[in-house]
Amino acid sequence: MTARSPAAGGSAAGTLAARILVDGTAVAAPRSATLTAVLVAAGRWTLRAHPLTGEPRGPLCGMGVCLECEVTVDGQPGTRACLTRITDGMRVQTTGPGLAS
Repeated sequence: MTARSPAAGGSAAGTLAARILVDGTAVAAPRSATLTAVLVAAGRWTLRAHPLTGEPRGPLCGMGVCLECEVTVDGQPGTRACLTRITDGMRVQTTGPGLAS
């Protein structure tokens, strides 16, 4: 089966229907996407820094086991981005080298 874009008459379920703020920058994404998918698609692989070494950390397992994708969502720290579906207006804060702290 071939995926079709909404512009080509495909389903509207995957359209860019939600806007989130990532470290103060607006990002548009499909409502059904996980936060990790949206962040990686936006070029953000470093989501936090290791608390002891400061080394950059990012998505690893994709299923909520490793805790490497923890970010702050709507003021709630320690949110696993790989398990979180985006919602319109969501505010995300990442930490790590080159990113907001």
